[in-house]
Amino acid sequence: MKRGRHSKIIELIQSKEISTQEELLKELRAIGFNVTQATVSRDIRELRLVKILSKSGNYCYAVSDVKKTDVKSALEPLFSTSVLSVENAGNLVVIKTVSGMAQAVCTSIDAAGFGDIVGSIAGDDTIFLAAKTPEKAVGIASNLKVISVYERS
Repeated sequence: MKRGRHSKIIELIQSKEISTQEELLKELRAIGFNVTQATVSRDIRELRLVKILSKSGNYCYAVSDVKKTDVKSALEPLFSTSVLSVENAGNLVVIKTVSGMAQAVCTSIDAAGFGDIVGSIAGDDTIFLAAKTPEKAVGIASNLKVISVYERS
């Protein structure tokens, strides 16, 4: 069941511009998959889907072909247009984004597979990353600052 659903998700995002989990949920339900938003969210994470800028100028889901060693070049286009600041506080890394872009940035960070991040939450314009230790949070924040507009300006 899961493999079939994952295959169908990949097929859908390669044939249509799907920008939100809600759109993906509707598409899956329309073709007979009885899924919840939580299931779609897990599927997106497991498939390591990321949001990319489409030819039409909208961000939509795509299959990530990012290797963990190429994290910087993969995140840089999205970060350069979306991230406003990166700060650490204790074992948290707080990222401020342009309104509406936190989930896309967070999904990209999740897909990049940072080993020291134990969890992430994204709202509309803010992301919280939980690191294993405060020292790991400093390192994660430093790495993310290098590729953000915030650090370059």
